[in-house]
Amino acid sequence: MINDDYFLAALRLAAGNDPIPSQVSAATRDLYGLRVPRAVTATPAECAAIRGVRDDDGSHLVRFVAAGLTFELEVTEGDGLIDVAGQIFPHPGEDALVDVRTPHLTLTRRVAHSGQFAATGLPPGWLSVVCHRPGHPPVQTAWVRIRP
Repeated sequence: MINDDYFLAALRLAAGNDPIPSQVSAATRDLYGLRVPRAVTATPAECAAIRGVRDDDGSHLVRFVAAGLTFELEVTEGDGLIDVAGQIFPHPGEDALVDVRTPHLTLTRRVAHSGQFAATGLPPGWLSVVCHRPGHPPVQTAWVRIRP
């Protein structure tokens, strides 16, 4: 496992004579802190229009697929914040938890028997969802940028 000091030292060596600006080192450290060890990353998948999901109200549907799971996220923007109503199928298991993450905030939710979960009042910007299933590596969605 690589620690932060080793990672930053490697970046400094790769840079040669030019020192890395402090803001780049800070951003790298912050980004490294967002990783989910051993996670499988779900990638975006095509999503046909679904009845009842409208784009005219500021919402849109995003689908991700990996490790036998499909994530469907309906993201709604309003009042400068975003709400996420999601579903994972097939159901990931009785003790499954979902982390709805932004770079500065993580909300943990239980997954309902229907596979649904929700998180409200998130800041706009980068968003990722991680599903934790007992006995399996975590599955995370790729980061997606939600703009107001």
